[in-house]
Amino acid sequence: MKILHLLYESKGDYFGIGGVGIRAYEIYGRLRQRHDITLLCRSYPGAVDGLIEGLRHIFVGAQSKNFLKALLSYAYHASLYVRRHGREYDVIVEEFSPAVPMFLGSYRDRPLVLQVQGHTGKQYFDKYSMFYAAPLYLMEKYRVIAYRNVIFVSEAAKARYRLKNNCNATVISNGISESLLEDAPECCNLSTSHQPPYILYLGRIDIHHKGLDVLLGGYEGLCSVFPEIGLIIAGNGRDMGKLTSMLKDLPDTVRNNIQCTGWVDGQRKAALLKDALFVVAPSRYETQNIVVLEALACGKAVVVSGIPELQYAVNCGAGLSFVSENTRALTAAMQQLITEGRSKGLIEEMGVKGRQWVSDYTWDRVASAYEKYLHDSVQLSL
Repeated sequence: MKILHLLYESKGDYFGIGGVGIRAYEIYGRLRQRHDITLLCRSYPGAVDGLIEGLRHIFVGAQSKNFLKALLSYAYHASLYVRRHGREYDVIVEEFSPAVPMFLGSYRDRPLVLQVQGHTGKQYFDKYSMFYAAPLYLMEKYRVIAYRNVIFVSEAAKARYRLKNNCNATVISNGISESLLEDAPECCNLSTSHQPPYILYLGRIDIHHKGLDVLLGGYEGLCSVFPEIGLIIAGNGRDMGKLTSMLKDLPDTVRNNIQCTGWVDGQRKAALLKDALFVVAPSRYETQNIVVLEALACGKAVVVSGIPELQYAVNCGAGLSFVSENTRALTAAMQQLITEGRSKGLIEEMGVKGRQWVSDYTWDRVASAYEKYLHDSVQLSL
């Protein structure tokens, strides 16, 4: 198949890359030997068309450091590209974002698949002014139902939408690298560990979306009880400067226990996961968080906000949840995990359950299901 994927973030992007981009690279890295794949990506300062990780990249839109301008310019030029060149491909995949209004739902020249990662809903009004939030809310609510073929990343995301009866919808989850399952999980025993124990946050530095303000407040409460346990925040994003300012406002005893590593991947990322006491995901809204899946693969317990998209981690016995946006509830959940981890081995027990559950969610299986869905969508259009 000749596949065109409209991907609004990519490796090397000035604005960073999150789960949307990581998913695309993991899947297409496994399919590129069998298919002709082109990623149509948002341009950024210094972006040059060509091969990245063996995948053809075409960058469109303004090379701007203004995020809104870059997104809207990408939406216009990507839509124009599809209408001019779409017939050159067998199937087109549009990565859904309310902030990227391409309005391709009526496009019929080739099979068009919309991929929906998550749902934000009324959280837009907490993050943005009414001027920005209202259009995003309406785009999210009404654009998805205009498409015939839709991939959802989780059942929780799919349940957020009222789809038409003739919609060819499926759920294809995110995944984990099999290599994370090959090594024996590291057990970070608080009393015998060779290094200071730490809690890990890994992901995009987006204060509101990822709940980093909640994380800092929750950790400050935990630090008063367990000052020997550190916090590592690994990742980058547009809010890095804001996060730095927030850290300066914390008491010295708390701030000195927090380390920001910046972006990590590969062996460094795996090492941080394996050596962590447990992983925290305090997001206000989410997709099927790849980091949480990777934490489970490493045999790590997790503490997650109590939103439907992260409930799977609790249901499989791998973690605890707390009331979303509640710093005291986060402190209590982390304290419970540490206390019972010491006395009852709760952390290790959760790690075993999580690893067993996530073993079915490898990127190889995800890529195979994704490939079949695209192939079937092409066949249905003939």
